[in-house]
Amino acid sequence: MNLMAATMIGQAKTVVQAEIDTACELADFLRFNAYFGKKLQEYTPYSPPETRNSYRFRALEGFIAAISPFNFTAIGGNLASSTALMGNVVLWKPSDTAILSNYLTYKIFRECGLPSGVINFLPCDGPVFSSVITKSPSLAGINFTGSVATFRSIWLSISQNLISIGNWPRLVGECGGKNYHLVHASANMDHVINSTVRAAFEYGGQKCSACSILYIPKSKWNSYVKPKLMAAIQDIKIGDATDKNMFYSAVIDKKAFDKISGYIDFARNSSEYTIVSGGKCDDSKGYFIEPTMIETKNPKGKLMVEEIFGPILTVYPYNDDEFASIFQLIKESIYGLTGSIFANDKKIIESALRLLRQVNGNFYVNDKCTGSIVNQQPFGGARASGTNDKAGGPHYLLKWSSPQSIKENFAQLKNWKYSYMCE
Repeated sequence: MNLMAATMIGQAKTVVQAEIDTACELADFLRFNAYFGKKLQEYTPYSPPETRNSYRFRALEGFIAAISPFNFTAIGGNLASSTALMGNVVLWKPSDTAILSNYLTYKIFRECGLPSGVINFLPCDGPVFSSVITKSPSLAGINFTGSVATFRSIWLSISQNLISIGNWPRLVGECGGKNYHLVHASANMDHVINSTVRAAFEYGGQKCSACSILYIPKSKWNSYVKPKLMAAIQDIKIGDATDKNMFYSAVIDKKAFDKISGYIDFARNSSEYTIVSGGKCDDSKGYFIEPTMIETKNPKGKLMVEEIFGPILTVYPYNDDEFASIFQLIKESIYGLTGSIFANDKKIIESALRLLRQVNGNFYVNDKCTGSIVNQQPFGGARASGTNDKAGGPHYLLKWSSPQSIKENFAQLKNWKYSYMCE
C-alpha cells in the first residue's frame, strides 16, 4: 500500500493506474523473470558418446547501470531486479521525479532478502551519472528506459570510451514512440472512440505507448467520430490523483508542462491545425493540461512526427479512397514502438499485418495501442524507439548473462596424427 501511495502522490497516478503499476505489473515482472530464468537452465546441449556437454549462465564481468523513468514504478523495479537475477551487480539510478516509489521498491527487495551491495540505489544528477559510468572500465551494460536524446548521448559516450572500458557493454534501451490508431471504414467506431480515449489520455498521455495519432476516414470523422470523441473528452475529469473520480492528474513537472503546452501553442498559431477540444493549461497549482484533440491537414507536420509525451491527440482525417497511402506514412516514421489497426474487414487486417511488419515492436488488432501485459505482450520497439529486447518476455534475461559451454571428454587420444596420415 505504501508503494502504491507513493506512486499516486509522487508521480500523480490515479488509483487504477497506480494499482496496475505497483501491485500487478511489478509483481508480474518478478514472478515471470524468475520463471524465465528457471526455464533457461533447462537447456542441455547434445552429448555424443564419450563426451559430456553442459551449458551454464554467468554474470557479466563488471556492473550494470539501471536507469529508470518516472512513469512506471514497475519499470524501475524490473530494470534493476532482472539484471540482478542473472547474478550481476547493479547501480540503480532512478528518475529525479520518482525517487520515493523507487526507493520503497528497493527497500522491499532488501526486506525480502536481497544481499547488501547487489542492487545499489543511487539517486543522482542524470548527466553526472552517465558521464561517470560510461568512462568506467568496469561497465558491463546499461538497462535504460527514457528519452531518445538521453539514450543516444549514452551510446555515443560509450563508443568514445570503448578502449578504456575494455569490453563490449550490453546496451538495452526503450525510448518511447509516436504511436497511432489506424482506423478503416469497416471498423466499429464506438469501439475506436472508447479505445482512443483510453490510449491517448490515460495517465495524461505519459506512457511510452500512448496513442498520439488517429488516422480516421473522413466519411466517419465529421458525421460520427468527431462529435462523439469531443463529448467523451469533455467528460474527462482531471485533478487530485487521490480522488477516484479523476481520469488523470497533473503532468510530472514544469519541464514537461512547458514542453506539452508549447505544442498546443504551436498548433493554436498554425494554419495547419485546429484545436477541436481542450487546449487549456494551468500551472497555478500543479501542472494540469486538459485532454486536447487537434485536427490537422498535414500528415507530416510537427505534431504528427514528434513525440509529445502528454495528453494531446492529433487527428488526420483521410479521404476514404486514400487508405492504402496511410501505410506508407506510418512506415516512414523514425519510431517503431506501438500501433493499432481497427477494421472488421479481414483483408484489411491481413494487409496491415503484412505491410507494417517491420514498423512496430508491439502491434494491436482492434485494440488500443497501450496496456501491454508481462508474458502476454512482451514490450519494446525498434528504430528510435529502442533496442526491442522485449521486457516481460522469455529472452530478455539472456542480455544480462555471459553463457559458457563446457565439454568433458572421456576418451583418450592415442595419437596426434589423423588416421589418413597413418595410412
